[in-house]
Amino acid sequence: MYARRRRGYFVMMGTCLVLFVSACALVRLWSVPVAVGMCVVAALIPPFAAMIANRKGPEDRWWDETTGDPRSDDWWDELDGRKKRQ
Repeated sequence: MYARRRRGYFVMMGTCLVLFVSACALVRLWSVPVAVGMCVVAALIPPFAAMIANRKGPEDRWWDETTGDPRSDDWWDELDGRKKRQ
């Protein structure tokens, strides 16, 4: 699941870079309004890419869920500051 999210993030950010670079390097020579539109679209992509990359997958552990393994749960509780180290 992590690989799918990471791939989606890189595809979206690659699209953002291609739009921005092509708008500034090529499209502005023919049509400035289209180039500005492409830059606006490129500016809107990174927040959505961050949401895609940071969303919780079905098998991802959320911060307040237990795993069922007492040793792992104790480690996470210690890491989250819920339990003091013994």
